Amino acid sequence: MSTSSTAPILPAALAPLAPPAVHDSGADAAPGGIVVHSCTTLGATLVVGLGGEIDHFSAAPLRALLASAADDGYTGLVLDASRVTFADSGLLAVLEWWPRHGRRLRLVNRSRAVKRLLHAAAAATQQQPRAVSLTTQATS
Repeated sequence: MSTSSTAPILPAALAPLAPPAVHDSGADAAPGGIVVHSCTTLGATLVVGLGGEIDHFSAAPLRALLASAADDGYTGLVLDASRVTFADSGLLAVLEWWPRHGRRLRLVNRSRAVKRLLHAAAAATQQQPRAVSLTTQATS
């Protein structure tokens, strides 16, 4: 470490206060919030009303709720997504996990954000075989 032996340009009393250093990565530092508006049962079916933002981090409580429901013997799930304002692959992971082991899933009242996610996922799934064939042709 080196130090300067020269005096500062301005005496400390006249130097302006430096603004606090803020690091902005461009992304939200805190995960969004998921809200369970309602949770009821109808026989062996769990009916859950969701709202807010669903991403990888905020989906953890939903995954825990559904894991507990599966352990308790619930075999059906109805997700009302009408109040979901943002959704990414975290929601897709939940939607793919629940139907394993013969459980039933129904996604109702899909918000605009959920529809957009499902359309993007469907488009990616449809393009995947073509991309593989193009890659195979390029390496042949």
